[in-house]
Amino acid sequence: MLRFKILVSVVPLLAGAILARLELVPGLRPCIAVGAEAMQIALSPWRADLHVSFTDDPSLATVRVGLADSVNTADFAVVDDTGEAEDSACATPQVTRFVAIDQRRLTGAAVIYLSQSGPADYRIFVRSKRLTVQEAAALIVGARGGPSTLADASASAS
Repeated sequence: MLRFKILVSVVPLLAGAILARLELVPGLRPCIAVGAEAMQIALSPWRADLHVSFTDDPSLATVRVGLADSVNTADFAVVDDTGEAEDSACATPQVTRFVAIDQRRLTGAAVIYLSQSGPADYRIFVRSKRLTVQEAAALIVGARGGPSTLADASASAS
């Protein structure tokens, strides 16, 4: 009988721990507005419209994203030093596209190389408490239409 009482008292604690671990209301996810659409980091990879991955080898990259030293030299800048979460930019678009960051390279997915110097398809500046450099790079690549090969970019520049 004592074992049953212990089991009955432990079950609610386990249920509470499991519920505390689940997100009943998802928190704010990194998001940017692009015209009438929004690009947002996906909570689940199967929900994503676009997948990206990162590489340390520039020869494997389909997109190069440079880390800018200042806002003035960046194509995309995120600065949220205020500490207040403002999600109004992504509240108005009717269509939200989701971007997932994958650990492994998927066929047809953008492979992003982050560089401090050298040629880059996009330059980003990130000083944020909510958004990582990788998330910002994934959002800007998604907003600009996904993967583009470096050969295509260099051919169009000529």
